[in-house]
Amino acid sequence: MNAMDQLLSRVSTDRLHEPAPTAAQLEQCVAAALRAPDHGYLRPWRYGVVTGEARAQLAERVVASLLRVDPAAPQAAQDKRRQRFSTMPMTLVLGMRLRPDHKIPVWEQEMTVAAGVMNLLNALHAQGFGAIWVSGPPAQDPVLAAELGFAAPDRLAGFVFVGTPETPLPAHPRPDATSVMADWQGGPLSFAADRG
Repeated sequence: MNAMDQLLSRVSTDRLHEPAPTAAQLEQCVAAALRAPDHGYLRPWRYGVVTGEARAQLAERVVASLLRVDPAAPQAAQDKRRQRFSTMPMTLVLGMRLRPDHKIPVWEQEMTVAAGVMNLLNALHAQGFGAIWVSGPPAQDPVLAAELGFAAPDRLAGFVFVGTPETPLPAHPRPDATSVMADWQGGPLSFAADRG
């Protein structure tokens, strides 16, 4: 499959089983992530790798985070997070090492992290692995972030679940590319996607 076919066939999935990438495969995927644009060369990407027995420990911290944010969280929500985080073949903790004191705005640093995650997802797909980027309340919890090594001003950008897809992944429908493209003619841009 050529590079363009790879990009056009990537989909997110959490229907994953073993094996997860080897250390060498993951290192290559992270190397691809580090090719993302990085204004100021601040290198804000951080990837924590969680496998084996550490998955259950992370799951308990995520559930504790959920309960900090919402003490009345239903048991089903707690169980779902505990199950997902403890059984995925590999979880990557996405950290953002931010420099609010730098001339490069924090929002650009965050975009660098996001671009890196997209490169990572594409690289995992190119190696035959499945993945999904998840966020939600735990990614916004400064206590959990600090427990994982990202005390303020650093933050979490979420988590990536990684493994081998259970089945061939069907392509999810996406909008026609032309619906989100418009030629600028000097005034406000108008897109077909916005005209419904």
